Order: sequence, then C-alpha cells, then structure tokens
Amino acid sequence: MVGPSSIVRFARSQREMRSFFRDTISVTDARRMITHAVSQREANFLRMLEHNVYGYPSSPYLPMLDLAGIEFGDIRRELTEKGLEGTLHSLRRAGVYVTFEEMKGRQPIVRAGRELPIRGGFRNPRLSAVHHVESGGSTGTPMSIPSDLAFHASLSAYQLIAWEARAWTGLPWALWRGVLPDGSGLHNVLRAGHFGRPPERWFSPVISRDQPRSMWRYGLHTMAPIVMARSVGVKVPWPERARLDEPGIVAEWMGGALQRHGGCIMQAPVSRALRVALAAKDLSIDLTGANFRVAGEPLTPAKGKAIAASGATVTTSYGSSETGRVGFGCADPAEMNDVHFLDGQAALIQHDRVVPGTDITVPAFLFTMLHPASPLILFNGESDDYGTVTQRTCTCLLGELGLNTHLGEIRSYRKLTGGGMTLIGSDMVRILEEVLPARHGGSPLDYQLVEDEDEDGFTRFHIRVSPRLEIDDDAAVARTFVEAIDALGGLAGVSHQMRQGQMIAVDRTEPEWTGRGKLMSLHVTKRLGEAGS
Repeated sequence: MVGPSSIVRFARSQREMRSFFRDTISVTDARRMITHAVSQREANFLRMLEHNVYGYPSSPYLPMLDLAGIEFGDIRRELTEKGLEGTLHSLRRAGVYVTFEEMKGRQPIVRAGRELPIRGGFRNPRLSAVHHVESGGSTGTPMSIPSDLAFHASLSAYQLIAWEARAWTGLPWALWRGVLPDGSGLHNVLRAGHFGRPPERWFSPVISRDQPRSMWRYGLHTMAPIVMARSVGVKVPWPERARLDEPGIVAEWMGGALQRHGGCIMQAPVSRALRVALAAKDLSIDLTGANFRVAGEPLTPAKGKAIAASGATVTTSYGSSETGRVGFGCADPAEMNDVHFLDGQAALIQHDRVVPGTDITVPAFLFTMLHPASPLILFNGESDDYGTVTQRTCTCLLGELGLNTHLGEIRSYRKLTGGGMTLIGSDMVRILEEVLPARHGGSPLDYQLVEDEDEDGFTRFHIRVSPRLEIDDDAAVARTFVEAIDALGGLAGVSHQMRQGQMIAVDRTEPEWTGRGKLMSLHVTKRLGEAGS
C-alpha cells in the first residue's frame, strides 16, 4: 500500500531529480570535484566513522570495534601515523572487517570465537534515497540497495573525465541495459545526463510492460526521471525493447551512428557487447570507429579479442551494486582490464583469502566507502573479487588528477566444487572461452560449465554447448575439456575423478543467461547455490 509518507518522499525525490538534470557539470567542474575528493580522503573517512559507525548505535561494525577495544580517537591517531590504507590494514588485523558471506547474510559474524550481533544492516542510515535497486544476485540472494543523487553526481564527474580522456564527449552513445530493479540502465543515464550527454537510444532486454506486476514499483521510478530530465531540456530516450536474442537491433544502430558521425559508444555488459559484435559480423556491419564500454562481468582475453575482431575498441569499468562504480578504464592502459581506481570515492586494501575447499590463496579486495552518500556503509568490506593493485603514473586525464591506483586482471574467486574437487574459476573460464572454441568452433558465448546434482545427490558437471554448433562427436568436447585440465598441471586427480566417476557430460543446449542478461561461464544450479555451494 502507498501511504502519504511514500507520496511525500516520491514528490521530494522528483524535485531533486529535476535539479540534478538542470544543474549540469562541465569538465572544469569535474576536475575540481575530483581533486577535492582525493584531497579529503582521510577527512571523509573520519566523518564516515563518526556519523555512520560510532554515531550509529545499530552499526554492525560497533561490536567488532568494542571487542577489539578500539575507540574513535585511536583510529584518528593511527591515521596520522600510518595513513588511510595503513590504518585499514591494522583494523583488518584487529578483526574489523566484514566478509562477503557475512555481508550477504550467509554466515554470522564471528570474531575471536564469539558470534557478534548484527543490530542493523549495512545500508547507509543517513541516505536520502531517490529509489532502491537490487544487486544482481549472481552469487546469492539479491540485496535491496538505496540510490542517492549526490552519489551519482560524484560519479558523474569521474565518468565525464574518463570520456574526455578518450575524446568521447562529442560522440552519440546508446546503452543495452535493463530498467529497474537492477538500476544499471538508469544509473548510466543519470550520470551522463548530469553532464548534459544523455544517450541517443536506450535498449533494454525487458521493459516495464513486460512485467506488469512490477510496473508501479519499478516502472514509475524509471519513467519519472525521464520526465524530469525532459522537462528541463535533457532529451533522455524512453527504453525500447531489444531482447537478448536480438543483438542485431543494437548492431544496426551502431552501424547507422558510424555512418552519421564516424564514431559511437555502446555501453553494455561484456557478454551483451560480444553478442552485438558477432551480430555485426553476421550483418556485414563494420564497427571500426565504434567503442564498447563494458562492465558487469570480467572482460576476459577471449571475449576482448572477439569484440575487437568487429573493428570496435573495448574498454572496461569496474564496480558493483554494493560499491557503485569504483573504476574507469585508463586511456593509457597497461593491459586490457586496466582501470583507474576512484580514490576519492573509496579506499581499497587486499587481504589473502583462502578459496574455500582449497589451499589456494588470492589477494581479495576489501573496500571502504568514503563518499557520504555511498549506498552501503562498507568498512573493510570484502568483495568476492581479487586482482592486481599497482601504483603508476600515466598520461591520461584521470592520471593527471592524481588517480594513480590501477586495478587489473580482476576476477572472482568463485569456484565449482563437487566429488571432493574444486575447479578454480579463472582456469575453467580459459578452457571454456579459449580452448573449446579453438578446437570445436563457436565463440565464448557458446559454452558454459554447469554444476548440478542428480536425483541420487551426486554432483555432476555438464558442459552446455550451443546446438547451433556443428559438432560430429559431442563426447569429443568432454575429452577436450578433461585434456585441458590435465594440461594445467597439478589437477591430474581432478581429471581422473571426472573420467572414473563419469562426472562430466555434454548437453546440446544454449548456455543459460542470468535474469540481468549476463552469461556466467561457470554456473551453479539454484538448488546447489541455495545449499551453500
């Protein structure tokens, strides 16, 4: 039921939205905003602690700090001595952090053998949310996360500079992103609209009328910002349907934009971008001069190579529903996934994380949000990602503004387990995206490894292979897969168990895409996922 308070909040949010689109920022504004945010990192960290941790009795971090005997003054003194990242490392060693599983509510918070109470959640208690979005849920139950215009305004500054660094600000762009509840489409529109560059087209796999039950909750929160933007002269397009099996619609827009302007930008998740690139090839559309800006899933070497084969360039950005965008692609990259970490938005440290079920450790990312309008209060909050973190100067505009922290080779340490075996994601993805297509044809979109459980409770692995591929002997795909595991070295026991237990099978069916339009090369069935695997 919609009460008077909800109507008042909605009306206030629409007034704020109107101002957001009216008061656009320039490149000069963006440079000033970023420089100020970077210079105020430690002050913003202390402000976050004062208001949202020590000043918030329901903060889940207070019991950790109490157990460790750490007071606000202690952290302020250590910050002077060790700096922000040094202080965060000390706090992590003292037990002040939250794991990915704890944040998702899958495990209780246990420190020093004691289970600590979670009196409140991780949402920012000071936030003036204009709407809520849901995390993707690809690694568990989706979270409802508030969204605030001040947060998007700050990210808009970074995005504008990232576009300026690549001379994109004068090019037409479009996106192939969904409407709410995931927020990926609306958030991209908000950020670009705030610097006066709305998309020319907004393609979405699903539009509001496809989901009548959520029309009121999500459709209104998508349509209202468009109305507000248009009322102040920012011509935001209405979302139009382009299903996942209709990438040709997007490819044809790109081809037309290239003819009209000589260049264009397409924002989409990695797998969707690859679908468009392959469709362009089928339609004989040369994408030379086009630019894909991708996110949402790892840009693996195989996917990047396949997209680039269309003639387009590809650059990545990095973030999540929990953190918002925390990295934009470098215009002077050291490698394909090189992104500038947004030091003014967040702080990042790494901590060795043992991959469950293995003796392998990875340098997991832990984030601390610094912006006062961050959607969640993350204080050494672990993601399920890891990668390289380096400090280097570069020649692009983001580097000129002092954003010298670069992230690369970002991957999830999610894995598949079964029959006493663990298959590490990065190894399996390379086999699925490079080895199998090279041997049996197709692209990285045509193969997927699925962990399932049969009716007797035994774990089985299935390789889904698109029925479009002409393969004479399906069993050959399984043999190639197992041989590739042998070639990795150190996993001979895994391949032997697969052969002996007949644990690997080939299914001639299309790989399954998530509800948010991502193709995860490694897929765990819902039943196993709910069981904690």
